[in-house]
This record gives sequence, structure tokens and C-alpha cells, in this order.
Amino acid sequence: MKIKLELFGASRDFSDNDHLEIEVQDKASIYDLRNEIIKYLDINFKGNENFIKIVKSSVFCSNDNIISDNYKITNNEKIGIIPPIGGG
Repeated sequence: MKIKLELFGASRDFSDNDHLEIEVQDKASIYDLRNEIIKYLDINFKGNENFIKIVKSSVFCSNDNIISDNYKITNNEKIGIIPPIGGG
């Protein structure tokens, strides 16, 4: 399934847009999404370690609520990535 990942703060450097579209397996969790984002960064930014640190230290949200790594994503759900202040 395709997820629209809204980018905030330092994560906006991941794309020229304000979001990324990431493909994940059905019944994927936020943990799985983190791994897919890191794969995207490996391919598109040659494994930029600073970007990877941002992903690993960020929180995610859905419908204005912070969600945990074991949260199961639903089809076509908008998810936001919120990096820590200072970018990681």
C-alpha cells in the first residue's frame, strides 16, 4: 500500500515536495515505515547518516496524534514525521 508521509522540520530535506509517497506492505507498522524511509535515503541520498539519524529519532503522527512504532498503518493513511528540535 502507498503511504503519504508528510515532512516537517529537518525531514523536509528528504524531498523537494512537502511529502514523500512510500510503498509499504499491507499491515505495516511505523517501525516498518521507518525502515522503508531509510531504504529511500540509502538510494536517493547515498545513505546520508544525518538523514538516517533524523528518521531514527523522529516521532510519527496521524490525525494530530503521536503514534508508536507498533502502530499499524491503514491504507491511504496520511502519516507525518516530526524530527526532534535541532534535526536529530
